[in-house]
Amino acid sequence: MSTPCDTPTLLYHDEYLVAMNKPPGLLVHRSALAAEASQFALQWLRHHLKRMVYPVHRLDRGTSGVLLMALDPDTARALARQFEAQQVRKTYLALVRGWPATCGEVDHPLRRLDEAAPRIDRGRSTDAQPALTRYQRLARLECASPLPPHPTARYALMAVEPQTGRQHQIRRHFKHISHPLIGDATYGKGDHNRWWAARLGVSRLWLHAARLRLHHPVSGTPLTLQAPAGPAWATLLAEPGWQIEHPDALHELLGGALAAHTRPSISSASA
Repeated sequence: MSTPCDTPTLLYHDEYLVAMNKPPGLLVHRSALAAEASQFALQWLRHHLKRMVYPVHRLDRGTSGVLLMALDPDTARALARQFEAQQVRKTYLALVRGWPATCGEVDHPLRRLDEAAPRIDRGRSTDAQPALTRYQRLARLECASPLPPHPTARYALMAVEPQTGRQHQIRRHFKHISHPLIGDATYGKGDHNRWWAARLGVSRLWLHAARLRLHHPVSGTPLTLQAPAGPAWATLLAEPGWQIEHPDALHELLGGALAAHTRPSISSASA
Protein backbone atom coordinates (compact mmCIF):
# COMPACT_ATOMS: atom_id res chain seq x y z
CA MET A 1 0.00 0.00 0.00
CA SER A 2 1.28 3.47 -0.85
CA THR A 3 0.85 6.79 0.93
CA PRO A 4 1.23 9.31 -1.90
CA CYS A 5 3.76 12.09 -1.87
CA ASP A 6 4.71 12.37 -5.52
CA THR A 7 6.91 15.00 -7.10
CA PRO A 8 5.09 18.33 -7.55
CA THR A 9 4.61 19.70 -11.05
CA LEU A 10 4.33 23.28 -12.28
CA LEU A 11 0.98 24.30 -13.75
CA TYR A 12 1.63 27.98 -14.48
CA HIS A 13 4.53 30.41 -14.22
CA ASP A 14 4.96 34.04 -15.24
CA GLU A 15 6.92 36.94 -13.76
CA TYR A 16 4.34 37.49 -11.02
CA LEU A 17 2.77 34.10 -10.21
CA VAL A 18 3.51 30.43 -9.98
CA ALA A 19 1.07 27.55 -9.52
CA MET A 20 1.89 23.95 -8.77
CA ASN A 21 0.00 20.67 -8.60
CA LYS A 22 0.63 19.71 -4.98
CA PRO A 23 0.64 15.98 -4.35
CA PRO A 24 -1.18 14.56 -1.32
CA GLY A 25 1.04 14.21 1.72
CA LEU A 26 3.14 17.30 0.99
CA LEU A 27 3.01 20.15 3.51
CA VAL A 28 2.77 23.69 2.17
CA HIS A 29 5.37 24.90 4.69
CA ARG A 30 7.14 23.75 7.83
CA SER A 31 4.91 23.01 10.81
CA ALA A 32 5.60 22.02 14.39
CA LEU A 33 2.64 19.64 14.07
CA ALA A 34 4.56 17.57 11.51
CA ALA A 35 8.12 17.77 12.76
CA GLU A 36 9.00 14.55 10.93
CA ALA A 37 8.34 16.09 7.49
CA SER A 38 11.35 16.95 5.36
CA GLN A 39 9.69 18.12 2.12
CA PHE A 40 7.57 21.24 1.69
CA ALA A 41 5.87 22.92 -1.25
CA LEU A 42 7.31 26.32 -0.39
CA GLN A 43 10.89 25.07 -0.30
CA TRP A 44 10.40 22.98 -3.45
CA LEU A 45 9.27 26.03 -5.41
CA ARG A 46 12.07 28.21 -4.06
CA HIS A 47 14.63 25.59 -5.03
CA HIS A 48 13.04 24.95 -8.43
CA LEU A 49 12.71 28.65 -9.37
CA LYS A 50 15.83 29.86 -7.57
CA ARG A 51 13.91 32.77 -6.04
CA MET A 52 11.60 33.70 -3.19
CA VAL A 53 7.94 32.75 -3.35
CA TYR A 54 5.08 34.02 -1.18
CA PRO A 55 2.10 31.87 -0.11
CA VAL A 56 -1.35 33.41 -0.64
CA HIS A 57 -3.54 30.48 0.42
CA ARG A 58 -3.05 26.95 1.71
CA LEU A 59 -4.06 23.36 1.18
CA ASP A 60 -4.21 20.77 3.91
CA ARG A 61 -1.37 18.26 3.88
CA GLY A 62 -3.60 15.46 2.59
CA THR A 63 -5.23 17.56 -0.15
CA SER A 64 -3.78 17.50 -3.66
CA GLY A 65 -4.18 20.02 -6.44
CA VAL A 66 -3.74 23.67 -7.40
CA LEU A 67 -1.53 25.66 -5.03
CA LEU A 68 -0.90 29.28 -6.02
CA MET A 69 1.96 31.49 -4.84
CA ALA A 70 3.16 34.98 -5.68
CA LEU A 71 6.68 35.96 -6.70
CA ASP A 72 6.80 39.34 -4.97
CA PRO A 73 5.14 40.94 -1.92
CA ASP A 74 2.94 43.35 -3.90
CA THR A 75 1.46 40.52 -5.96
CA ALA A 76 0.97 38.47 -2.79
CA ARG A 77 -1.05 41.30 -1.25
CA ALA A 78 -3.14 41.72 -4.41
CA LEU A 79 -3.92 38.00 -4.52
CA ALA A 80 -4.70 37.94 -0.81
CA ARG A 81 -7.28 40.67 -1.37
CA GLN A 82 -8.99 38.55 -4.04
CA PHE A 83 -9.16 35.56 -1.71
CA GLU A 84 -10.42 37.69 1.18
CA ALA A 85 -13.09 39.29 -1.03
CA GLN A 86 -14.22 35.81 -2.15
CA GLN A 87 -13.39 36.67 -5.76
CA VAL A 88 -11.46 33.45 -6.35
CA ARG A 89 -13.63 30.53 -7.45
CA LYS A 90 -12.30 27.27 -6.02
CA THR A 91 -13.55 23.87 -7.23
CA TYR A 92 -12.64 20.59 -5.53
CA LEU A 93 -13.28 16.94 -6.27
CA ALA A 94 -14.16 14.81 -3.24
CA LEU A 95 -15.07 11.21 -2.49
CA VAL A 96 -17.61 11.00 0.33
CA ARG A 97 -19.53 8.36 2.22
CA GLY A 98 -23.20 8.03 1.32
CA TRP A 99 -25.23 9.83 -1.33
CA PRO A 100 -25.67 13.54 -0.59
CA ALA A 101 -28.41 15.43 -2.42
CA THR A 102 -27.77 15.94 -6.13
CA CYS A 103 -26.91 19.56 -5.34
CA GLY A 104 -27.09 21.82 -2.36
CA GLU A 105 -25.18 23.92 0.10
CA VAL A 106 -23.96 23.75 3.68
CA ASP A 107 -24.38 27.01 5.55
CA HIS A 108 -22.83 26.27 8.94
CA PRO A 109 -20.53 28.60 10.92
CA LEU A 110 -17.10 27.25 11.89
CA ARG A 111 -14.67 28.16 14.62
CA ARG A 112 -10.95 28.48 14.09
CA LEU A 113 -9.27 25.33 15.37
CA ASP A 114 -6.16 25.17 17.50
CA GLU A 115 -4.58 22.07 15.97
CA ALA A 116 -1.98 21.88 18.71
CA ALA A 117 -4.65 21.58 21.41
CA PRO A 118 -6.29 18.34 22.49
CA ARG A 119 -9.10 17.52 20.08
CA ILE A 120 -11.81 18.02 22.70
CA ASP A 121 -10.66 21.63 23.23
CA ARG A 122 -10.31 22.65 19.60
CA GLY A 123 -12.24 25.69 18.48
CA ARG A 124 -13.35 26.81 21.92
CA SER A 125 -11.31 30.00 22.03
CA THR A 126 -12.82 31.76 18.98
CA ASP A 127 -16.29 32.73 17.86
CA ALA A 128 -17.80 30.84 14.95
CA GLN A 129 -17.47 32.57 11.59
CA PRO A 130 -19.88 32.29 8.64
CA ALA A 131 -18.98 29.39 6.34
CA LEU A 132 -20.74 28.37 3.14
CA THR A 133 -20.03 25.40 0.86
CA ARG A 134 -21.90 24.55 -2.35
CA TYR A 135 -21.79 21.12 -3.94
CA GLN A 136 -23.02 18.99 -6.83
CA ARG A 137 -23.08 15.21 -6.97
CA LEU A 138 -21.21 13.99 -10.05
CA ALA A 139 -21.29 10.21 -9.63
CA ARG A 140 -22.54 7.59 -7.21
CA LEU A 141 -21.57 4.05 -6.31
CA GLU A 142 -23.37 1.32 -4.40
CA CYS A 143 -21.33 -1.77 -3.64
CA ALA A 144 -21.31 -4.77 -1.35
CA SER A 145 -20.84 -3.39 2.11
CA PRO A 146 -17.33 -3.57 3.54
CA LEU A 147 -18.84 -3.43 7.02
CA PRO A 148 -21.72 -5.16 8.77
CA PRO A 149 -24.63 -4.98 9.33
CA HIS A 150 -25.64 -3.27 6.06
CA PRO A 151 -25.62 -5.40 2.89
CA THR A 152 -24.47 -2.48 0.70
CA ALA A 153 -22.56 0.77 1.13
CA ARG A 154 -22.92 4.01 -0.83
CA TYR A 155 -20.30 6.51 -1.90
CA ALA A 156 -20.32 9.59 -4.14
CA LEU A 157 -17.98 11.83 -6.08
CA MET A 158 -18.75 15.48 -5.49
CA ALA A 159 -17.81 18.79 -7.09
CA VAL A 160 -17.38 21.17 -4.16
CA GLU A 161 -17.07 24.96 -4.17
CA PRO A 162 -16.33 26.58 -0.80
CA GLN A 163 -17.60 30.15 -0.84
CA THR A 164 -15.59 31.04 2.26
CA GLY A 165 -12.14 29.90 3.35
CA ARG A 166 -12.48 28.51 6.85
CA GLN A 167 -10.10 25.97 8.32
CA HIS A 168 -10.83 22.41 7.09
CA GLN A 169 -14.09 23.82 5.73
CA ILE A 170 -14.97 21.14 3.18
CA ARG A 171 -14.04 18.29 5.52
CA ARG A 172 -15.97 19.73 8.47
CA HIS A 173 -19.03 20.66 6.41
CA PHE A 174 -19.38 17.18 4.92
CA LYS A 175 -19.00 15.68 8.36
CA HIS A 176 -21.74 18.08 9.51
CA ILE A 177 -24.18 16.66 6.93
CA SER A 178 -23.13 13.06 7.79
CA HIS A 179 -21.26 12.45 4.53
CA PRO A 180 -17.60 12.52 5.66
CA LEU A 181 -14.76 12.38 3.18
CA ILE A 182 -13.08 9.05 2.59
CA GLY A 183 -9.51 9.00 3.87
CA ASP A 184 -10.12 11.76 6.42
CA ALA A 185 -8.47 10.54 9.60
CA THR A 186 -9.78 13.49 11.64
CA TYR A 187 -13.41 13.86 10.56
CA GLY A 188 -14.10 10.62 8.68
CA LYS A 189 -14.89 7.02 9.54
CA GLY A 190 -11.82 4.88 10.15
CA ASP A 191 -13.38 1.59 9.07
CA HIS A 192 -14.44 2.99 5.69
CA ASN A 193 -11.06 4.71 5.28
CA ARG A 194 -9.21 1.46 5.92
CA TRP A 195 -11.46 -0.53 3.58
CA TRP A 196 -10.87 1.83 0.68
CA ALA A 197 -7.13 2.03 1.36
CA ALA A 198 -6.83 -1.75 1.31
CA ARG A 199 -9.04 -2.11 -1.78
CA LEU A 200 -7.21 0.50 -3.88
CA GLY A 201 -3.73 0.11 -2.40
CA VAL A 202 -3.63 3.86 -1.73
CA SER A 203 -3.95 5.58 1.65
CA ARG A 204 -4.89 9.23 1.15
CA LEU A 205 -7.45 11.94 1.79
CA TRP A 206 -9.75 11.86 -1.23
CA LEU A 207 -9.88 15.61 -1.77
CA HIS A 208 -8.39 17.32 -4.83
CA ALA A 209 -8.23 21.06 -5.53
CA ALA A 210 -9.03 20.70 -9.21
CA ARG A 211 -9.42 24.30 -10.34
CA LEU A 212 -8.90 27.94 -9.39
CA ARG A 213 -10.52 30.78 -11.32
CA LEU A 214 -9.36 34.32 -10.61
CA HIS A 215 -8.20 37.52 -12.27
CA HIS A 216 -4.52 38.03 -12.87
CA PRO A 217 -3.47 40.53 -10.19
CA VAL A 218 -1.43 42.63 -12.65
CA SER A 219 -3.12 42.35 -16.05
CA GLY A 220 -6.64 41.80 -14.75
CA THR A 221 -7.32 39.11 -17.34
CA PRO A 222 -9.31 36.00 -16.28
CA LEU A 223 -7.06 33.12 -15.31
CA THR A 224 -8.05 29.47 -14.89
CA LEU A 225 -5.60 27.09 -13.21
CA GLN A 226 -6.40 23.38 -13.52
CA ALA A 227 -4.63 20.44 -11.89
CA PRO A 228 -5.07 16.90 -13.30
CA ALA A 229 -6.31 14.60 -10.56
CA GLY A 230 -3.68 11.89 -10.99
CA PRO A 231 -3.55 8.10 -11.34
CA ALA A 232 -5.07 7.25 -7.96
CA TRP A 233 -8.36 8.73 -9.16
CA ALA A 234 -8.19 6.55 -12.29
CA THR A 235 -7.88 3.53 -10.00
CA LEU A 236 -10.88 4.73 -8.03
CA LEU A 237 -13.01 5.29 -11.15
CA ALA A 238 -12.04 1.85 -12.49
CA GLU A 239 -14.10 0.29 -9.69
CA PRO A 240 -17.17 -1.38 -11.22
CA GLY A 241 -20.61 0.08 -10.62
CA TRP A 242 -20.06 3.83 -10.84
CA GLN A 243 -23.12 5.68 -12.14
CA ILE A 244 -22.12 9.00 -13.70
CA GLU A 245 -24.65 11.80 -13.37
CA HIS A 246 -22.64 14.69 -14.84
CA PRO A 247 -20.00 13.16 -17.13
CA ASP A 248 -18.71 16.40 -18.66
CA ALA A 249 -18.21 18.08 -15.29
CA LEU A 250 -16.56 14.99 -13.84
CA HIS A 251 -14.12 14.54 -16.69
CA GLU A 252 -13.24 18.23 -16.66
CA LEU A 253 -12.31 18.03 -12.99
CA LEU A 254 -10.41 14.78 -13.44
CA GLY A 255 -8.24 16.33 -16.14
CA GLY A 256 -8.07 15.70 -19.88
CA ALA A 257 -5.64 12.79 -20.03
CA LEU A 258 -7.19 11.03 -17.06
CA ALA A 259 -10.69 11.60 -18.38
CA ALA A 260 -9.78 10.03 -21.72
CA HIS A 261 -8.25 7.06 -19.92
CA THR A 262 -11.25 6.37 -17.69
CA ARG A 263 -14.19 7.32 -19.90
CA PRO A 264 -14.65 3.87 -21.55
CA SER A 265 -14.90 2.11 -18.18
CA ILE A 266 -17.63 4.34 -16.72
CA SER A 267 -21.35 3.99 -17.36
CA SER A 268 -23.69 6.98 -17.35
CA ALA A 269 -26.68 7.02 -15.03
CA SER A 270 -30.08 7.10 -16.63
CA ALA A 271 -31.97 10.36 -16.37
